[in-house]
Amino acid sequence: QVQLLESGGGLVQAGGSLRLSCTASGSILNIGSMAWYRQAPGKQRELVARLFSSGTTNHADSVKGRFTISGDTAKNAVYLQMNSLKPEDTAVYYCNAYLYLSRAYENYWGKGTQVTVSS
Repeated sequence: QVQLLESGGGLVQAGGSLRLSCTASGSILNIGSMAWYRQAPGKQRELVARLFSSGTTNHADSVKGRFTISGDTAKNAVYLQMNSLKPEDTAVYYCNAYLYLSRAYENYWGKGTQVTVSS
């Protein structure tokens, strides 16, 4: 069984910083990509940033210049450094991973971690 374990969420004032971590565990043969999504109350889940196995990253326009995704392949981990946080960044943040276990790549999700930014 694959498990994505997130940590690092919390309550922070506007302008502050948080660092989210996600570690994938299980019989993983290869990682295609790892990403962070978020979902605010009443809104659809949206992509925040993605890190491909090649090292290429992409970030949503709303977080460019403030958030940075990075990873540690040895630990099957992905991180999201969030700076200059705004109240509109308040959401549940989900770790996502595109993993190869035995037959094909499949999509996996963590349970989410709450990020709350107060004004």
